[in-house]
Amino acid sequence: MLQCREADYCPPVPHPPQSRLGFFELLTRLRRNPLECWSADFFQQPIVKLRLPFTDAFVVHDPHAIKRVLMDNWRNYPKDTIQRRILSSGLADGLLSVDGERWDVQRRTLAPIFARRTVASFTMPMLVAANELSAKWATMGSNATLDVAAEMTLVTLNVLALTIFSDGIGGDLDEFRMAMNAYFSVTGRIGALDLLGMPKFVPRPGHRRLRATMAYFETVIDRIVGTRCRGHAVPVDGPADLLTLLLRSPDPSTGRQLSLSEIRSNILTFLSAGHETTANTLAWSIFLLSQSPEWRSRVVAEAEHELTNPADDLAERLIVTKAVIEEALRLYPPIAALSRTARKADRLGDLAVGAGSLIVIAPYVLHRHRRLWSRPDAFDPSRFLPEARSAIPRFAYLPFGVGPRTCIGASFALQEATIVLAVLMRDFEMRLLSHADVQPLQRITLRPAHGLPMLISRRSAQ
Repeated sequence: MLQCREADYCPPVPHPPQSRLGFFELLTRLRRNPLECWSADFFQQPIVKLRLPFTDAFVVHDPHAIKRVLMDNWRNYPKDTIQRRILSSGLADGLLSVDGERWDVQRRTLAPIFARRTVASFTMPMLVAANELSAKWATMGSNATLDVAAEMTLVTLNVLALTIFSDGIGGDLDEFRMAMNAYFSVTGRIGALDLLGMPKFVPRPGHRRLRATMAYFETVIDRIVGTRCRGHAVPVDGPADLLTLLLRSPDPSTGRQLSLSEIRSNILTFLSAGHETTANTLAWSIFLLSQSPEWRSRVVAEAEHELTNPADDLAERLIVTKAVIEEALRLYPPIAALSRTARKADRLGDLAVGAGSLIVIAPYVLHRHRRLWSRPDAFDPSRFLPEARSAIPRFAYLPFGVGPRTCIGASFALQEATIVLAVLMRDFEMRLLSHADVQPLQRITLRPAHGLPMLISRRSAQ
């Protein structure tokens, strides 16, 4: 049962089964939508031990155990084979997928582009991208109908083109958006072959379609690199963006340059993870505000005030808007689940964890856990206002992960989402169409299954 008061708005999610699913029902739901697999007990128990065909699995939502797995003993818990299989198509040599020394090298090499000062310097390009989308919407006349989820994907791609890859992505952004949608739809499915531990060279459904999509991405990436280099060495005076760091910057500790394969994988990582997750966060935030007149009014009032002031520290001043973003990340975390494998035996609380055991931490479950959150299913951004935030238990909120492998682009994504949401809420009224069926679907990221069809009208014309 959803835990909401009568006055609360509880956004849509699959109803948790009251009892555990059998193996074949589990496979069916995993393929359809993994969110449907979480039975009610997972939202109540700190740690649940399961028996899989070839190993034990521990579903961990106890903050102390999470700290053990992702921080204190994190090198004992690398990504497991299922997660590696999902990320292997095109991302295998990138920061998101590698482990050990290769991860250390890439993290050190890429960290400067996501330092606080560098991210703050991207405020103006983010404003430009948001205002360009606003200007585009303004040309559509009153009461235009749009898939806002698709539009958010386009604006976040534009942000990347103006900041991370400052020469631009090139080509048709909508074509890239559709290709990325196809990529996540195929790679994000978990099936019997994965649960049975079949190696990744055994073809999965959609394998042929995925190869065509990856060929398209390789063409786009080669174009991005070619535009910067123009057939020659990397220019010494090139812009200080991610692409320059990938092409030119050595590891500060060893002097080692990234290989071409690593460069390609990281470009694809930031083109995919760098826009898909933020786009979904924006879409969910707009949807939630469309259902909450109180918070919608508060965000609009804040945006109208703060967007008239200088851009310096803009995202930090948008306190209410950021709280809405963070509550959207709680209810609909971009990465709904992550998994690890125990290299060596360990203990999580009172439980012995054998070597080879699978560890699953699901932010989707963690963020709605009955022992950790009050009214866990209700939309309430006040949880993330400065005066209330300290009440959130440590390691109970993981929209970007935690520990050494926390998302390197977290501050970039939060700043981008806050600025874009403020601009759009200031300029437009966005109303969900009456026939819209808004449901979350897990395909690596957590997206609206049927898009977000909305009626758009300018606020100045109201």
